[in-house]
Amino acid sequence: MTKWVSSPVELWGRLSRSYTHLVTGGDWALELPERARQNLHWFWYDGLFSSASDNIIATYMTLYVLALGATRTQIGIMSALSSLSATLLLLPGAILVERFNHRKEITLFCGGSIARLAILFIALVPFGLTGKALILTAMALSITRDAFGNLAFPAWLSFTADIVPMQGRGRYFGSRNFIMGISGMLAVLLVGVLITRLSQPEGYQLGMAFAFVLGIGSTFSFSRLHDHSGQSIPQTPALLDLPSLMRDLRKLPALPALIVTAVVWNFFLNIPGPFFNVYMVENLKASASMVGIASITTTVASLLVQRRLGRLADRWGAHRLQLISGLLIPILPLAWVFTRVPWHVIPINIVSGVLWGAYGLASFNLLLELTPQEGRARYSAMYQLFVTLALAAGAVIGGWMVTKWGYTAIFVTSAVGRLFAALLFARFVRRPASFAATF
Repeated sequence: MTKWVSSPVELWGRLSRSYTHLVTGGDWALELPERARQNLHWFWYDGLFSSASDNIIATYMTLYVLALGATRTQIGIMSALSSLSATLLLLPGAILVERFNHRKEITLFCGGSIARLAILFIALVPFGLTGKALILTAMALSITRDAFGNLAFPAWLSFTADIVPMQGRGRYFGSRNFIMGISGMLAVLLVGVLITRLSQPEGYQLGMAFAFVLGIGSTFSFSRLHDHSGQSIPQTPALLDLPSLMRDLRKLPALPALIVTAVVWNFFLNIPGPFFNVYMVENLKASASMVGIASITTTVASLLVQRRLGRLADRWGAHRLQLISGLLIPILPLAWVFTRVPWHVIPINIVSGVLWGAYGLASFNLLLELTPQEGRARYSAMYQLFVTLALAAGAVIGGWMVTKWGYTAIFVTSAVGRLFAALLFARFVRRPASFAATF
């Protein structure tokens, strides 16, 4: 007779194996030490909570400031200043890592505390201010949040590279990105419904408060990580002057090419970047819940392919995956030219979820591959510094262009520019030697 019901012990064993497979991306982590596996588990939960919080902010912050009375020009300025202020803190963030080597503590204090408290204050600020002072204060708090997040970035990246072993990064981040997509999707949907049903700006305030609570969950999860290799990182003199930093790049021939192509890519990426949701609300007359649904379609599409992308990243290598996705992504902003009603955005975002899921996974892994452990905090800060400058310039140009020529101009310009950047990547960025033999 067939045994249909497993014993409690067998059922528990299956659930335990499924859980371990989910939070590590497969059986590859079973041979790791217990503490290393615990790190993978807590980092997975950090991703779950941080994604839910960050997706709320990314989707609704611009609309919140718009509801407070900001203009499109002010929104462009806010995006630009966030990038510019971040460049002032990236190198100090790397210096903190190289001088004091407390990567976990730096990340928790800057990104897990100050940056997240700024979100709480953003939710509360309409209770005490009105008019221009309210708008400027909300903008300043948003800029503060982004700036201190970037101060923590070099420490976070260096720490992450040690938490996740090279042999399983694609599978692990594929699984982590999967749960991040689920949590982000649910959070955006819930907040979108709340904003639509409540009056403005109260609905947005509640959404920002919810993002703060979820962020605290991320901070707690990150605090449980163990920096098992932090004390072995070689300490190198911190250099503040840009010429010295540029000379350092010559030690890594592939990294300067990656930085140049990333600068071009992110400049054209952010020309329309701050204005997609504004376009939906102003031109397509979309509600906040519709903006949330459109955002969720991106997440759902990414989730459906995330595990496959993780395996592809491990088998193909990050370079090839980034190249292919980068050549296809330029079709996305061009497609926005033809939107006439809110639902037209949904098929665009489905394709966007697949392509950006591949690109994000590949670009992050490629940066880890091209930066050595010694000086990784500094090199990653240099990379991010140039990227944020490009983002700032793109936002400024985008704000000027959309005011002068409208949305079609920024969508077409972004499409052409992204294609140009992808071709530069194909021509000048060489794949790491460790993957060259697989092609």
